[in-house]
Amino acid sequence: MINLYPLSEFKLPIMAGCISPDVFQNQRSEEIRMLKVWEGNKERNLGELFKVEESIGEETSIMISGNVGEVRRVGACMRGGQITINGNAGMHLGEEMKGGKITVNGNVGGWAGSMMTAGEIEVQGNAGDYLGAPYRGSSEGIRGGRIVVHGDVGNEAGAHMKKGIIKVYGNAGQFVGFRLRDGTIYVQKNCQARAGACMINGKIILGGFLESVLPSFTIDSIRGKVKIEEDETVSGPLYVFLGDLAEDGKGKLYVPKEKNPHLSSYERFL
Repeated sequence: MINLYPLSEFKLPIMAGCISPDVFQNQRSEEIRMLKVWEGNKERNLGELFKVEESIGEETSIMISGNVGEVRRVGACMRGGQITINGNAGMHLGEEMKGGKITVNGNVGGWAGSMMTAGEIEVQGNAGDYLGAPYRGSSEGIRGGRIVVHGDVGNEAGAHMKKGIIKVYGNAGQFVGFRLRDGTIYVQKNCQARAGACMINGKIILGGFLESVLPSFTIDSIRGKVKIEEDETVSGPLYVFLGDLAEDGKGKLYVPKEKNPHLSSYERFL
């Protein structure tokens, strides 16, 4: 196992895609210290910013202890192994991830899990905007894997998602599941407006209050429960909306009836 400790409080963004089990594997600590990162517009050695220590444990494991909220691209493109961050993490965590697991015992910035295809990201705190979403101009959302956030998330979580699962045990911002193609998104608490906008397929399951349902969705039924994963279900009654009809979509939006009495007017269409 490789342990990393920030040597100071970072003031500038640090691009550190080299912090990955794939890169660290079979490297000695001296070689890891010489890996290149960018601090602002200056190239640095990793050892100038972090104390690097080896300890007993899995060879493909990395533990970061301290606040690395300015450190970006940790775990980018990783294919296996584990990264544990005891503190906050920066933007683009686990982007294009292909395997392994990242655990953050803190908050994480925007675009966490962007364009990932496999693996797992678990965040004990909150996540910023664009969780699992692609960069601007791209339509390649996550195509597999699993993201679990125990706190709140920002806007456009799961945008352009094609496969996989995102679970949020807090609140979510606007445009959850924007242009969702397939997969499952679960938000346990409240969700802001425009959930499922332009979705084609897949399902969005909400456990709390939803500000409004887009007019391009139609009510289909009321269900007693819905499955999130094999070992997890949400009990109803739940309104089931189909859409986005503006995109000829066949996606399903599940909204709890008891927590959304303002949606009761839809029942006359059943």
